[in-house]
Amino acid sequence: MPAIAFDNTYARELEGFHVPWKPAAVPEPRLLFLNRPLAEELDLDPATLSTPDSAALWAGNALPEGAQPIAQAYAGHQFGGFSPQLGDGRALLLGEVIDRQGQRCDIAFKGSGRTPFSRGGDGKAAVGPMLREVLIGEALHALGIPTTRALAVAATGERVYREQMLPGAVLTRVAASHLRVGTFQYFAARREPERVRQLADYAIARHDPALRAIDSAPERYLAFFAAVARRQAALLAQWMNVGFIHGVMNTDNMTISGESIDFGPCAFMEAYHPEAVFSSIDHGGRYAYANQPHIARWNLARLAETLLPLIGDEPQRAVERATEVLDAFPGWFEAALRRGQRAKLGLASELPGMVATGARGGEGLDALKAVDPQAEADDALAGDWLDLLHQQRMDLTQAWRFLADEAACGADDAARTSRLRSRFAEPGALEPWLARWRERLALHDGQSPAAARPETAAAMRRASPWIIPRNHRVEEALAAASDHGDLAPFERLLHALHRPFDEHPEDAAFAEPAPAEVTACYRTFCGT
Repeated sequence: MPAIAFDNTYARELEGFHVPWKPAAVPEPRLLFLNRPLAEELDLDPATLSTPDSAALWAGNALPEGAQPIAQAYAGHQFGGFSPQLGDGRALLLGEVIDRQGQRCDIAFKGSGRTPFSRGGDGKAAVGPMLREVLIGEALHALGIPTTRALAVAATGERVYREQMLPGAVLTRVAASHLRVGTFQYFAARREPERVRQLADYAIARHDPALRAIDSAPERYLAFFAAVARRQAALLAQWMNVGFIHGVMNTDNMTISGESIDFGPCAFMEAYHPEAVFSSIDHGGRYAYANQPHIARWNLARLAETLLPLIGDEPQRAVERATEVLDAFPGWFEAALRRGQRAKLGLASELPGMVATGARGGEGLDALKAVDPQAEADDALAGDWLDLLHQQRMDLTQAWRFLADEAACGADDAARTSRLRSRFAEPGALEPWLARWRERLALHDGQSPAAARPETAAAMRRASPWIIPRNHRVEEALAAASDHGDLAPFERLLHALHRPFDEHPEDAAFAEPAPAEVTACYRTFCGT
């Protein structure tokens, strides 16, 4: 077996937080995908990890020396209802490695068979959903969005039943950690505050080691909660600015690290609609696009509940202090959203000193805007742009991308037919907003509103992708792999997703939205 230098701090330091378990053997392991760049980042040798014999490793039939597979325990609110025991029902943490940047990373299986947390499930996974994990994770990574990533996918030679028989697969996933809000909920629900403290100390050491210097334990745990909240605010802003809809923002799917995780009923929005829902199981729209920041705050409130005994001995005061962080969350989110929108609009992301002022715990939206006098006007400019896209049924990704074309030419040149105007149902509806935007650019750079701004256009294109995982292209690639064993469409799409900001003629088909009738009925599924 290839050598992997595993460490196992979670298994070693958190006894009782997991169950030792082994992956199920499979009949015909075959490597479908190896993420060579990620392997190199982890200081692993892609050559030795991609031999025919290595398929036994990626399918779970053989484990490298030092691996200590465990099923982690956690709970979670799923669509608002609390399940006191969920856990890794089809996943196993193999161990941790230190990457070339000195960062500790988890390596885990998904789809490796039943565990004590399977709750009647078979613990297996199918080829299509596991390759979806590759495509979405790699797309988010290429877009600069924190995410778990797929290291490998192996076919198992088995068939799994998901309303029909499908070819089985095992995913190998890499994460900064698999600590979730639900991990804290598991022990809080069992009224084990010392285990919650132990878990918080482990999480701080792993994700926020600087906080260990805070002498006061209540202050340290409050700062930890605020750090998690800030990471989630930044992550949600990035999701919103590219139109990503997670689909199952349960508390067991919110990481402490601030990474995106679990890509079942997720999708990238095409025609802009704040209430867009693609998940087949989200009947009430709980996790609709526009609801995501509110749900993130709701999930953080559930984390706060688990940490209250650590934040202070006096319950009412602990609630007040945790609430201060929750009340600051909208401000942190709005500031991060604004930074992204300003980059897309061709504007400076923030004024000097704004981040430092807004980073303090308890600073809310009003405080952030107070140090950024242009904030409200820029929020209105971006909000009116999105309203316009909604009214015109405009594709979100193309609209942001094609707006850069308007900056590249002068106002007089822009009067000609452009990619942006050609996609609007009513091109005339665009003109008043464009005039406001050009005035804002002039305020920003001191040039005439009518001036051409090629450097601004180039910066805007670095902030707004040309390629996203278009849902119909993802489905085409997964169907070819699952139904016919043809990986070529998957590989071609993955190649395009790795360079989302570059316009290559050979990738043009991946940049086009699906027909409206296809998007209107598109649904995603959890893949379990």
